[in-house]
Amino acid sequence: MRKLLLFLISIVIFSAFKNDKPAYILYNSNGQKVSFSKMISELKKKQIIFFGELHNNPIAHWLQLELTQELKKSKNLILGAEMFEADNQNELDLYLKDSIDTNGLDTLVRLWKNYKTDYKPLLDYAKKNQLPFIATNIPRRFAVAVHKKEGFKALDSLSFEEKKWVAPLPVLFDPTVPSYAAMSQMMLGHGSINMIKAQAIKDATMAYFILKNNQENHTFIHYNGAYHSNNYEGILWYIQKTNPEITIGTISTVSQENINKLEKENKGIADFIVVVDADMTTSY
Repeated sequence: MRKLLLFLISIVIFSAFKNDKPAYILYNSNGQKVSFSKMISELKKKQIIFFGELHNNPIAHWLQLELTQELKKSKNLILGAEMFEADNQNELDLYLKDSIDTNGLDTLVRLWKNYKTDYKPLLDYAKKNQLPFIATNIPRRFAVAVHKKEGFKALDSLSFEEKKWVAPLPVLFDPTVPSYAAMSQMMLGHGSINMIKAQAIKDATMAYFILKNNQENHTFIHYNGAYHSNNYEGILWYIQKTNPEITIGTISTVSQENINKLEKENKGIADFIVVVDADMTTSY
């Protein structure tokens, strides 16, 4: 009787899980389902971790914080993000040191519209745990100048001080890198090579500040739009050109109608892929 009861209970539990509607499922690059703990154990071995997000996806932002908290238990961390521009580093440091408050940060730093819901928890975690947080991105106005004006030549007129906020010039640029070539194809002649150069200068600058602030016996976690690190290109292309020996782990976020199988086009884009249900509410 007891065995029968246990069997019936197990059937009920199995049926409950079978009928669950998970918000996301984790996969490795080959499309095999993996656990969060398995992903953490693999990423612990890496010197730099890129968490590629969909900017308006709450699951990605929640997992960024969960991953950071978990890695902090065993690793010395440095955090950095695309969402903060290099010329705001001093103000960011003031906030981390409690020298300015939230209102001061909002006044002095160019914050994304979803900062409070999506990036403030990461910055406050760094503040609470006295972790460095690096503003890695090029000032937006410089990237706009590259796009709208003379390409990389637009950066030549920057002052000595302003050039500290950009990857050292001249930057490498290869328009045949698949992600850049895909951008060109998507534009179908309606854009220019300067749009791709603007993307490249962002990638090069983020790579520069990641490497500049990376430290021995630390793990650097970088939060960025998935397109900046998908397929081991973008920022990673520049890092590997500078330091091919550094170990890198990548995460990407994708949205699918069916999350129970990784779609073919999403295989191989990262070491781990967070597949989120397409019905998931967005933050904007």
